[in-house]
Amino acid sequence: MQSIQIGQLKKDFSSILKLVEDNDESFVIEYGKKHRKVAMIVPYVAKIEKRTFGLYQHKGSFKWTENSAMSEEELLEG
Repeated sequence: MQSIQIGQLKKDFSSILKLVEDNDESFVIEYGKKHRKVAMIVPYVAKIEKRTFGLYQHKGSFKWTENSAMSEEELLEG
């Protein structure tokens, strides 16, 4: 993980995003003379995890129908 000052980030934004995308690198963004760490740029990872319903786990069920307003994928993304 590399640290980068906000000024350099502004100047080299496109190339930094390319490094994040291609090489899975992460950057800590620093701000001000004291180099305060304020944010991070990390690679985006798209994954859908199975969710449990907490207190209601194993206490109910539902059936997904073809005419449901929301797809199963949309439900799991939220």
